[in-house]
Amino acid sequence: MGIREDVFYEGGPHIGDLIINVLLAFTVICIPLTVGAVTRAIWLRYRITNRRISVTGGWGGRDRTDIVYSEIAKIVTVPRGIGLWGDMVVTLKDGNRLELRAMPNFRGVYDYINEKISPQARAVSGTLGSR
Repeated sequence: MGIREDVFYEGGPHIGDLIINVLLAFTVICIPLTVGAVTRAIWLRYRITNRRISVTGGWGGRDRTDIVYSEIAKIVTVPRGIGLWGDMVVTLKDGNRLELRAMPNFRGVYDYINEKISPQARAVSGTLGSR
């Protein structure tokens, strides 16, 4: 029997990211940003559990990345949308980075992930919202 995997968050990016980018499309110059937001809204999905972070995305939702907490070296967050959502960059011990764009409840997700990572990674990550 395997170890139970409890889901903390499962879903897509914050809807506010899509709404703001669709409104910005009227400026014409921001159309590429709008296309990116629509693509994220359709195919990007996050799954944060007590064992791993999974991100499914790419064209058609065909790409999947799974990382376990022991691989994380650092987490950096940036609030967006007047703090309703935020972007997170998870840096792995091998130097690769995983971006979690427009993460809803990013403060709660950051706190949850921060509890799971090593004390060294926690010390390097600093405080919420740091760069």
